[in-house]
Amino acid sequence: QLQASGGGLMQAGGSLRLSCAASGLTFSAHAVAWFRQAAGKEREFVASIRRIVSFADYAESVKGRFTISRDNAKNTVSLQMNSLKPEDTAVYYCAAGLSAYDFWGQGTQVTVSS
Repeated sequence: QLQASGGGLMQAGGSLRLSCAASGLTFSAHAVAWFRQAAGKEREFVASIRRIVSFADYAESVKGRFTISRDNAKNTVSLQMNSLKPEDTAVYYCAAGLSAYDFWGQGTQVTVSS
């Protein structure tokens, strides 16, 4: 089970840090990703971190602004979001899996005002 937290309301240019905690699942043994879904739009990939080796991938729209990281001791994955833009407004979901993202959290709302 995955639990996402850390969302909220922020002005453009500000920062938020999302956290995803796992129970019954070891993040270090799984690839973990963040996705987001804005109102009226399809869910889109934001960032991922590979299992075992912490190599990260990012959507072009967030490169240089967002950083995904994993804390194996706490079994959490975080998404540091800097220089937020109104277009970052969405519900953010964390997901984990081996060859596919089989496990999903409930989502946390991020709203960025202009």
